[in-house]
Amino acid sequence: MTRGRVSQARSKPRWRWVRLPGLLAVWASLGLGPALQAAPFLPGSDGQVLERLPYSADPSARQSRALRKGLRAAPGNLDLAVKLALNDIKLGKAEADPRFYGYAQGVLSPWWAMPEPPPAILLPRALILQNRHDFDGALADLDKLLRLEPGNTQAWLARAVVLQVRGRYEEAQQSCLPLTELDELLVPVTCLSSVVSLTGQAAKSYELLLDALEHATGLSAEQRLWSFTVLAEIAARMGKDAEAERFFRQALEANGKDAYLLAAYADFLLDQRRPGEVLALLSDKTRVDSLLLRLGLAKRQLQASDLAETVASLQARFDAARMRGENLHQGDEARFALFLLDQPREALRLAQANWAAQREPKDARILLEAAIAAREPQAAQAVVDMLGKTGMEHVQLRRLAGRLGER
Repeated sequence: MTRGRVSQARSKPRWRWVRLPGLLAVWASLGLGPALQAAPFLPGSDGQVLERLPYSADPSARQSRALRKGLRAAPGNLDLAVKLALNDIKLGKAEADPRFYGYAQGVLSPWWAMPEPPPAILLPRALILQNRHDFDGALADLDKLLRLEPGNTQAWLARAVVLQVRGRYEEAQQSCLPLTELDELLVPVTCLSSVVSLTGQAAKSYELLLDALEHATGLSAEQRLWSFTVLAEIAARMGKDAEAERFFRQALEANGKDAYLLAAYADFLLDQRRPGEVLALLSDKTRVDSLLLRLGLAKRQLQASDLAETVASLQARFDAARMRGENLHQGDEARFALFLLDQPREALRLAQANWAAQREPKDARILLEAAIAAREPQAAQAVVDMLGKTGMEHVQLRRLAGRLGER
């Protein structure tokens, strides 16, 4: 799913779009997304080194180091702990690295298990729970925070993201609306367009976001990344391939290392049968499991000689995740089983389990693909029902649903 950039919800203006009446008119026309773990390894002493991470000059990494140093000097400092946790979460999201979420939880450990923790703990705890696919737990924390702080725009944006992942689009839309209080109007426009584009109004959402971007100035790289990624995904779902290509490239100009963006663009290239470009895009980014999967799918299209090595590496990673008690990537594992192992029934099992947890378009797609391959069309009836209920405009999903009906 398109991941909302929580840190964008600030009150200081970066730009101001003066066509607010037009914005409100468009909105009116629109009808106004703890895990079970294996027993942890316990070091023999506090000084035991478990892993040495590569030194990074990234500003967020530098900030984490500075905050961690400050927290060591002032243990128990709530303000420092929250800032460090949120910064680690930001790094984890950008790099799709679950270790950073573990670091964040460790920082929050003095308050983590409190039934009534300080309000400042609720947002980072919710983001960590979201990453673990404990969406109910995340929503409970966000709702509690918003009862205490109804003007907390970061919490509203995070809530909209979780609800969109869960396919609860009306509630997600309502969570975007409080963001209109911000001076940065591109934040609510992007949030709203992302949600409403999935409810039969993709064209209006596309035009709204495109217009907002054309009138925006002084945007941060993070905001450009989010907005152009959303715009590219809407265009791709509508079959506007040239436009999607252009917007994906603009998002990459903002941040060419974002794991979510790289996966989304790689999927677009795979649909375009451009596997060579996927290899060029991802060949040095195989540390991230989701990107290694897409590299494997590109090698399959190319019938690459080293495909078996990539498949073996992916299998080892999925096996290791199961040994840790994780089931966070069942959608990707379903694609792996279907397209790289030729195991349609196992793919269908994984896709159904994944659909029970999250219901983004990519989750709907693998369920349809697996049901078709396994010759069990009734297994994807939930996706057909969702398409009928939402009126979602999605070229690939509609095509697959049509094939499903032929079985």
